Amino acid sequence: MLDKVKNVIVVLSGKGGVGKSTVSTQLALALRATGHKVGLLDIDLCGPSVPYLLGLEGSDIYQCDDGWVPIYTDESKTLAVMSIGFLLKDRNDPVIWRGPKKTMMIRQFITDVKWEELDYLIIDTPPGTSDEHITVMECLREVPCNGAIIVTTPQGVALDDVRKEITFCKKTGIKLLGIVENMSGFVCPHCTECTNIFSSNGGIELANLAQVPHLGTLPIDPRVGVLAGTTASVLNELPDSSTAQVMRGIVQHLDALTVA
Repeated sequence: MLDKVKNVIVVLSGKGGVGKSTVSTQLALALRATGHKVGLLDIDLCGPSVPYLLGLEGSDIYQCDDGWVPIYTDESKTLAVMSIGFLLKDRNDPVIWRGPKKTMMIRQFITDVKWEELDYLIIDTPPGTSDEHITVMECLREVPCNGAIIVTTPQGVALDDVRKEITFCKKTGIKLLGIVENMSGFVCPHCTECTNIFSSNGGIELANLAQVPHLGTLPIDPRVGVLAGTTASVLNELPDSSTAQVMRGIVQHLDALTVA
């Protein structure tokens, strides 16, 4: 039930472990911090980590006559969250489902959640180009989807996988809004100097190759890691950090492309 949702943004990655869920979460929090009403849908069956990242583990979800009711992070109801992780009894429990059950659950979470009026719905998807992605794209054909943001890391192996993700998006007809390079450099928590511990600028080169916008480069910043388990945005807690600057730029980019 996305009839009250103005804009739908899908967050993808070519492989796991690139920080896609962290980027999705901080993007949702940044959009809320700039005055938007936001929904965050976590359908990453491989590792639904959004409940942990927002400190919502143990929250109970239920169904009403109109569908699943999302979890709100506070009384303002400016951030609504739904995650497959809410269905697991323990964070250590894996999702051991065969294809048809995975497909059914993804369809339910995309079509049967009772979202109130939202400016943005951010969808955190599983990594790769599997059946789950095809199900997501099939469901989104029935609703207006603004496009996808792809998250990568600067290493060559990750970039190779992201090229496959770009090809997947083109073949399935989903618009690419841009590429975010994550974990590019390490920010010292004492002097805030950034040191490249992996290669760098891979995201920029890939964006140029795919002819899509490069939305920014995010470093490994221990200060951002401390925010895990809370609903605090880097825009409020670390306004002068490079992560906040990139997130602010992505919000401005989305605002320029989407429905007000």
